[in-house]
Amino acid sequence: MFGSTTQPAVKICGITRADQAADIATAGADALGINLWERSKRFVPLADATRWLPALRDHAFLVAVVVNPAAALLDEIIATKLFHAIQLHGDETPHTVAALMDRGVEVIKALQVRSRESLAAIAGYPTPCILLDSFNPGLYGGAGTAFPWELAREARDLYPDKHIILAGGLTPENVRSAVEQTHPHAVDVASGVESAPGEKDLKLVRRFIEEARPA
Repeated sequence: MFGSTTQPAVKICGITRADQAADIATAGADALGINLWERSKRFVPLADATRWLPALRDHAFLVAVVVNPAAALLDEIIATKLFHAIQLHGDETPHTVAALMDRGVEVIKALQVRSRESLAAIAGYPTPCILLDSFNPGLYGGAGTAFPWELAREARDLYPDKHIILAGGLTPENVRSAVEQTHPHAVDVASGVESAPGEKDLKLVRRFIEEARPA
């Protein structure tokens, strides 16, 4: 898992360009998310990503983001040996997560949160890495909306053995407050540092990273 126990790690998700990926890694991002879901505005075909990811693998934690993936796609992702983890951002079951972990894959399971009752699902997943996102049925992330942050704090308290990653509606303007309120293992942002879907604004990226790590 990326990050440390001393400060929240930063994952910049939905990267679509090789040059921006390199600049974002240089700016200090701990992890880069590559969206392999065809219906995403930030979709990158795996064949394209494999051309420029090898140069980044030693400089950032690379995460393949998928939504209800077919077994064949998972096999292809694993076969590249480029990604440090696979993020399951759909309706995947605990069985799917366990099967990937049995293959030696590090898994981040994303869950949509809309109420305290939503947190109960965390217990069923064997992975220690849980990403909490806002509730957007059918969108599976990237909508730029937030959920009540106190639920992330409650998730951390209920499941102290889990690495909680906070996502959903984060921006350079609010990430410091989010971190101070929830003390997550990591924060995840896509639309909050963009000029357009898939086009990162490097000034916003740098500000986000600085604000996410309060002294």
